[in-house]
Amino acid sequence: MKILLVGATGTLGRQIAKQAIEEGHEVRCFVRNPRKASFLQEWGCELTKGNLLNFSDIEYALQNIEVVIDAATSRPDDSKSIYETDWDGKLNLFNACESINVKRIIFLSILHTEKFRNVPLMDIKFCTEKLLEKSGFDYTIFNCAAFMQGVISQFAIPVLDSQAVWMSGTPTKIAYMNTQDMAKIIVSSIDNPKTYRLTLPLVGPKSWDSSEVISLCEKFSEKKAKIFRVSPFLISITQKVVSFFQDSLNVAERLAFAEVTSSGESLDADMTKTYELLDINKDEITTLESYIKEYYQQILKRLREMEADLNIEEKKRLPF
Repeated sequence: MKILLVGATGTLGRQIAKQAIEEGHEVRCFVRNPRKASFLQEWGCELTKGNLLNFSDIEYALQNIEVVIDAATSRPDDSKSIYETDWDGKLNLFNACESINVKRIIFLSILHTEKFRNVPLMDIKFCTEKLLEKSGFDYTIFNCAAFMQGVISQFAIPVLDSQAVWMSGTPTKIAYMNTQDMAKIIVSSIDNPKTYRLTLPLVGPKSWDSSEVISLCEKFSEKKAKIFRVSPFLISITQKVVSFFQDSLNVAERLAFAEVTSSGESLDADMTKTYELLDINKDEITTLESYIKEYYQQILKRLREMEADLNIEEKKRLPF
């Protein structure tokens, strides 16, 4: 099918693009900076430059499109409010789809948006879900938790480098999922009518709190973590301070999301229905243990190779 992918340069978006191309779909990626998205072109995607805040850009990108996959979220370095970049952008996108009669929309949301309406990102995702439910679109909403890829920068690398691992608030169990697995499931739903007008969870096989993830990193890296606990009150104060400055508004909204990840509310769900509808074998879904283990095996192997190469160069400089 002919797909317009929004948010294609993101961690999950790029995996969706790659998976869709591999399965024979035609993928057009809506990007703000084509130069930074050249890797998508190398995979076989078509690029179209535009901004969701410009209605004409979206109308142009939607020509001959059958399916829209929305994996976009405002970036941390955006100076504008998330309500402008995300909410206004979503309204433009859906209005353009309606005017051109594109009926099939896949939207990537987050678990438990209804419980955190005070958090801007969760509020926008919640409102977008409700907007789709009241629309005439053949939508599928996937409620995600968190990416396994994020565990690497947040936990695995600091543990390996003997840097501080930051923890805050009440331990929250999160069912991390590999973005490659997520992409396979999302792409498999593209032309599956069984998923039309449904909201489905998209989470990993098991939920983990920060302490458990750190223990996994310690086990496979054979290093002891340096844990630095941050008071939720301190995060709240920081959020209020930066919100005084317009250029820091998006930062304040991002800090508010810490309320979700330190709330104690488990980000997990039963995936049985998702697996059944899309004929997915749950035993083929990546576990966090295997993901972290493989990461450390590859990194430690490379470090040993670099150390061996260094020793060879040092020996060459010896006089005997």
